[in-house]
Amino acid sequence: MTRDAHGGDIPAGAAVGRRRSAGLLPYRQRVEGRLEVLLVHPGGPFWARRDEGAWSIAKGEYGPEEAALQAAQREFFEETGWSVSGPFMPLTPLRQRSGKWISAWAVAAEGLDPASLRSNSFRLEWPPRSGVQREFPEVDRAAWFELPEAQRRLIAGQRGLLVELAARLAEPGPA
Repeated sequence: MTRDAHGGDIPAGAAVGRRRSAGLLPYRQRVEGRLEVLLVHPGGPFWARRDEGAWSIAKGEYGPEEAALQAAQREFFEETGWSVSGPFMPLTPLRQRSGKWISAWAVAAEGLDPASLRSNSFRLEWPPRSGVQREFPEVDRAAWFELPEAQRRLIAGQRGLLVELAARLAEPGPA
């Protein structure tokens, strides 16, 4: 991995012109010691009836002029209405089947209430070829999940983030 000029890790050999996304993976440790992560469900008609394997971290695309972590924070705010502050734990970037790279940071975030979600929206012709433009939320819901449930709900290409987060949090800290 090499670090690009904007703070994102670029895997060796990855084309600079490829699409890139950046996102945040909030987590919290429950009193019982269980780890939970916050995932979002994409809005719009394509995802309306999908649940298992359809959830995601809050993320979005960014260009070469924006730092990856800055983009992750911006996208998280746009998709949820919440701001979170670090420290941010960088996770290993993942390559999606589409060729897009996802850079993600885990962040401890106890106070996020899914009932207060406020997402931005997008316009889409719906139904297709109807000529009618409708507005849909980019994210229609958020929820905290324990890791086994999060593994089932999360899009397959992002599940490695959960494995890495669990391993990193299990590591003993400096003595």
